[in-house]
Amino acid sequence: SQAAVLEIHDIKAEVLALGRPYRFELVSRVSRRSAAADRERLDSKSTGRLIELVARHFAGPKVFCLEERLINLEAVPEAASESFQDVAPGRWLLDSVPWTAAEHRISASNASGSVASSLSVRSGTACLIVERRTWRAALPVTQVRLTYPGDSHQLVARFTPTSA
Repeated sequence: SQAAVLEIHDIKAEVLALGRPYRFELVSRVSRRSAAADRERLDSKSTGRLIELVARHFAGPKVFCLEERLINLEAVPEAASESFQDVAPGRWLLDSVPWTAAEHRISASNASGSVASSLSVRSGTACLIVERRTWRAALPVTQVRLTYPGDSHQLVARFTPTSA
């Protein structure tokens, strides 16, 4: 599949655009106080509460991507009452929370044992990783790490030259 680098896209829409059936599976949802590593991921100094989510998105029978997400409850208190059983966190956030800035970090890595297991691929399989943070004004909203099997995803951006 293809995804634009400078957009926040909906994974379900991406899968459906490929003509494949979409399914979402919430693996875990934990509400807890943020730790130092969480604050680094969110680019936040707050020691407040957050929700940690792990989910898998499917395109037909195959895992399309693994989603590992933190939601800052200071920025999105209404997420505390959302189960995320019926709607993927990314779609819920796009529909519910306005954001003012976003950052994408794109990398590649070989799947470790737990990630490989979640993606239903062999350990060591090349993966594409898209990490994104969003803010509303200066307040961090969410940080997500999306891991895709590397042979089934590509990032595409079309742009024009800037004026000199």
